[in-house]
Amino acid sequence: MTYPQSSFVAPNAYSLAEAMFNDAAWFRAIYAGKAPVGFIMLEDDTDKQAYYLWRFMIAPQFQKRGYGAQAIALLIEYVQTRPGAKELLLGYIDHPQGPAEFYRRQGFTETGKVEGGEVEMRLAL
Repeated sequence: MTYPQSSFVAPNAYSLAEAMFNDAAWFRAIYAGKAPVGFIMLEDDTDKQAYYLWRFMIAPQFQKRGYGAQAIALLIEYVQTRPGAKELLLGYIDHPQGPAEFYRRQGFTETGKVEGGEVEMRLAL
């Protein structure tokens, strides 16, 4: 990721390290054919029946090509199969070049909560 997007999300190496110590972490690389274009990680907590888009990124050279929207659509399909899934939550850093508009186009809406400097969004399933 390049600035300012690099300041909105943790590096993939950090995310993978976190995932190794969290049983609820579900993560995938995002590919276009054989080319890796991004990364997605979900907090998939079936005990609490809570689902949170924890990390999501598409490499700058692959943005605005529909890969992100396709990845989110596939994530939503997956979450809908999880026990008690009623919503998918996420948090974003509010910035003019941030992802808020992208998430709105995917159907997410702000909840009015801000935690740890991140604006919470929700998608009803």
